[in-house]
Amino acid sequence: MGGDLDTAPSTRRGPGGPPSEGLEKTPSMASLVSNQPTRSCVPLPSPRRARARTGGALVTATVVLAVFVLPGLLEAQPTAAATSRPTQARPAPGSLSDTRALAGWWDASHTTFPAPPLITHSLVVERLRALNESDPRFFPLEEIGRSVENRPLLAVTVGRGPTHVLLWSQMHGDEPTATPALFDLLELLRVHRDAPPVARVLDALTLTIVPMLNPDGAERFERRNAQSIDVNRDALRLQTPEGHALKALRDRLSPAVGFNLHNQGWRTSLGDPPQPASISLLSVAFDKPLTDSPGRQLTRRLCVVIRDAIEPLAGTRIGRYSDEFEARAFGDNITRWGTPVVLIETGAWPGPDPDPPLVRINFVAIAAALDALATGRVAEADPQGYEALPLNDDRLLHTIIRNVTIVAGTGVPPFTGDVGVVAQRIVRGVDGLRRLGLLARIDDIGDLRTMGALDVVDGTGLTLAPLFLPGASPGQEVTLPDWTAVAPSPQTITVGQPAWFLLLRPIPATGALEDLATVQRYRVERVIAIGEADAGRRP
Repeated sequence: MGGDLDTAPSTRRGPGGPPSEGLEKTPSMASLVSNQPTRSCVPLPSPRRARARTGGALVTATVVLAVFVLPGLLEAQPTAAATSRPTQARPAPGSLSDTRALAGWWDASHTTFPAPPLITHSLVVERLRALNESDPRFFPLEEIGRSVENRPLLAVTVGRGPTHVLLWSQMHGDEPTATPALFDLLELLRVHRDAPPVARVLDALTLTIVPMLNPDGAERFERRNAQSIDVNRDALRLQTPEGHALKALRDRLSPAVGFNLHNQGWRTSLGDPPQPASISLLSVAFDKPLTDSPGRQLTRRLCVVIRDAIEPLAGTRIGRYSDEFEARAFGDNITRWGTPVVLIETGAWPGPDPDPPLVRINFVAIAAALDALATGRVAEADPQGYEALPLNDDRLLHTIIRNVTIVAGTGVPPFTGDVGVVAQRIVRGVDGLRRLGLLARIDDIGDLRTMGALDVVDGTGLTLAPLFLPGASPGQEVTLPDWTAVAPSPQTITVGQPAWFLLLRPIPATGALEDLATVQRYRVERVIAIGEADAGRRP
């Protein structure tokens, strides 16, 4: 893969003008986007150009000590003026199909946002309006509806091509990773609109982007909207204003392809032994028999393009989402209505700060897919590569402590086993600011050899006890209470309890008679305190 190449501006008109001189024209997509079965294919008409408009998860941190709020994730909301890093602008990627160039551009020039769960609707609106005010013709902004709680649902359009593409994020309010990636894409198009690889996309495609479809859910960091309805199960009844707005937008634009951007549960795994499903892709079906069509062939090819683009970044953590037809879901119905849909689900990522790599991967995935559509390169992708992607499974935990002697704190005798912990992110309001935290609990105890985890602790030769000494530290010598003779520990190692442990190494007896008569002592090897769980129960 090459680096940055020549980015001299091309000779071209503004929005509405002909394709730039010297750039490839996009092949017709009409033969690729029909959702009729292959055996009786009826091509769709070419998507019409949009007129210019104006208008108003389980966390991947390693085990940490006493985590009440994830450090470094309480941030002031950046202003619209700070949409990109205050460094010298990096040249445009020489190719939008070059993973290394796209990732390098993102590293140097991505927009400045808080961690995705902390992004507010007001910040999204501020950023979109700033884009529109910077160039109303280049970034026409439209209010497509209002949420249940009267928050504006905004869509920004960019490009002048004959092929319309619709992208939407945060249909579920607690699934935010793609939202900043879409702003990174807009920043790339804004800054480098004259660079040939970017101009080619703008000349071939017209993009309509809805960065936050469910702002009421996002405000609470919840999946559902303010009616407590899952918007993604409202495609038929259309009782949610958010779902109604998306349906009306799709019907008006008749896009050639859609990108439905989500997060999946962080228990989602791939392979054996299980590893995180950091990105899962789906060529969305439009009927229960999973009938093939040119539209589904197109989205399968796009999934292969995305896999090839992000594989250098995500490795083997790329999977395939279940293609079981969901009659109520928007992706399935939008595909049935004539716009084939690619689903991108973002999952877990190992390490203390999962957000930057996952946003980066989303940006590269979307940019590479749009380039493949604009250049016609998508037709070269082998759709069989999509079937080769491993299917999602659900065998991932946050932490596993393996092969450890467990003193449960309930009075039962010690036993050997594995302890598995699950965790999920939460957002709390503290002093008027949003804070990102973590809820964790013990999910399973026993033989967990078939499970994987983001953090695996080898407990061989060690003892795991509840965190009965709040001030304990590594190296400290302790004696375990006799929980058979006294009340059980306030914290126990039982399913459903907080994940607060002492990992202890037994101190060998010296053989002296007085030593042999002494109660077993231990040295603290590690304090494991994952998440805040119920803060009122913390020792």
